[in-house]
Amino acid sequence: MKYQKLFSKGKIGNLELKNRIVMPAMGTGFASFNGEASDELIRYYEERAKGGCGLIITEITRIDDETGIGMSNQLTATSGKYIPRLTRLADAVHRYDTKIFIQLHHPGNETYSRLLGGRQIVAPSPVVCKVVGEMPRELTTAECEAMVKKFVTGAVIAKNAGIDGVEIHAAHGYLINQFISPHTNKRTDKYGGDFYNRMRFITEIILGIRYTCGQSFPISVRISADEFIDDGLKLEDGIKVARYLESLGIHAINVSCGTYESGHTIIEPSFMEEGWKKHLAKAIKKNVKIPVIAVNTIKHPAAAEALLEEEVSDFVGIGRGQLVDPQWGNKAKYGKEELLRKCIGCMYCFKIANQGRPLACTVNPILGRETIYNDKNIVKDGEGKTVAVIGGGPGGMQAAYVLAKRGFHVVLFEKEKVLGGTLNVADRPPHKAMITELIQTQVAELRVQGVEIQINTEADVDTVKALNPYGVIVAVGGSPIVPNVPGIDGPNVCTAEDVLSGKVSIEGKQVAVIGGGVTGLETSEVLAKENKVTVVEMMNEVGTSLYASVRGALLKRLAAAGVEILTGHGLSGVSDREITLSITETAHSEKRKADIVVLAIGVRSRKKLTDEFEKAFDKVTLVGDARKPGLIAEAMREANDKAFVF
Repeated sequence: MKYQKLFSKGKIGNLELKNRIVMPAMGTGFASFNGEASDELIRYYEERAKGGCGLIITEITRIDDETGIGMSNQLTATSGKYIPRLTRLADAVHRYDTKIFIQLHHPGNETYSRLLGGRQIVAPSPVVCKVVGEMPRELTTAECEAMVKKFVTGAVIAKNAGIDGVEIHAAHGYLINQFISPHTNKRTDKYGGDFYNRMRFITEIILGIRYTCGQSFPISVRISADEFIDDGLKLEDGIKVARYLESLGIHAINVSCGTYESGHTIIEPSFMEEGWKKHLAKAIKKNVKIPVIAVNTIKHPAAAEALLEEEVSDFVGIGRGQLVDPQWGNKAKYGKEELLRKCIGCMYCFKIANQGRPLACTVNPILGRETIYNDKNIVKDGEGKTVAVIGGGPGGMQAAYVLAKRGFHVVLFEKEKVLGGTLNVADRPPHKAMITELIQTQVAELRVQGVEIQINTEADVDTVKALNPYGVIVAVGGSPIVPNVPGIDGPNVCTAEDVLSGKVSIEGKQVAVIGGGVTGLETSEVLAKENKVTVVEMMNEVGTSLYASVRGALLKRLAAAGVEILTGHGLSGVSDREITLSITETAHSEKRKADIVVLAIGVRSRKKLTDEFEKAFDKVTLVGDARKPGLIAEAMREANDKAFVF
């Protein structure tokens, strides 16, 4: 076996785990509206168990129905009525010899009054979370004592449902973390003050669970080893917390870091490297004897194995990796890494979740929809009939993959010399190497499924007609939008795609990038290495489609590179070494120096081409930008869904 340590057995207390892969808690929104484990939630976890995970820790699970609501459609363990569905969840996971813990959670000041039916949020002290921006009410001493009992009740419910253990969420700035941290605990009663008083709340929870559930019932505690805020917990505090928790008889420490106010350290975007925070877990492990679980932005099985070999932790947390590919464990174990889809760090999952929608993924279009899009439901009625897929971008490749699984003979046409479409320019800016790996994985999937790939072939109606196809999927992408302004056809005007693809090389110039969306900002970062760059955007903000932490980091890098961002301006003309801009609010004009103009305004559907195919064939389906310009995630999802029923 290639990864000996990763697939060796391990123990948490007396509980034996089949390997060292742990799926840490991640909010999904897949539970029913009343907090029960829905069919969708159960199937979601079952697929990860089937895929080779050793231990699954559920999403944040509510223990208080009044002030403890952390998200919509949140898994709940506040009364015995939740036991039957939790039992079904446990049974579904156990059939694959995978163990499951429920994570007991209260958000404290990291939630919103709108989620609480208008009630004021609560916390140990009236300290505002800068991300939430709402003043919490301080819990009374009696309320703290009552809250302890609610955590204990949640553990009893879990045990009665056949769940293997519980994890107490004492990290990420949530309620228990707020009691532990001097940043948020300003109390003067028995739950505040010195270290031991600040630890009293979690102490009572742990002792209560041990008393009611038994000494051997596994308890893990998730901690933020470093909060990464000025007056918060530092690593030396995290070590002290871990050692104290061990003395209370818990069975494992799950090491994470950060709070909402340092959120990019919790849910890392693409610019954070694999293993960047391994020093935290390593320091904790050196100071405790109980097993340590740790997350480390792991994308590759080799990175997980290396962390185990280095004794960073005893178990590795693979979070978003298992959102992207539920077969993460099995593909690593059985030598199928070329087929392992990996997280690209785009943060689309959390952007969607923050909108109150169920969790979704750019790379995995069936996430959370496993009850619909699965191998049992797929109708294998292709019978070798030919389907032509026009366009080898992410949407076209996903459609071809699904159609091939249905038994069609798929012919995929791509006009360029390689597959990937827009991904082949999306991977050029800094910190985008995982997009390159996505292309490689999708291509490997097509080869395994026997898709006939024709590169360097721009398919037209006659080419496709020669195949006498059953149907046609058109996934040709879009064309860059070119505004109708004077001078736009000049030799000093190009597109962002020209720059990123290397078709155009620009050095030592004054460059105006027109468009402050993702493409415009990322192209500007590339250009800023050798040029003076100004981004021109009509709206009042740039990068609005990006997740907050990604946007913030990108804007910080652009500022450091000297990129000027000009909002509220639109392009109205181009001349030899100058552009004319219109001010959005006043319609007044102003001129700016610009040697080169780079267009990054977006794309429009290639309607003339798509119309030709729709007229020539009876069964034609448009996906992605060919139908409506949008995100890669939207193209992948649409391609998957339409190919499933084509």
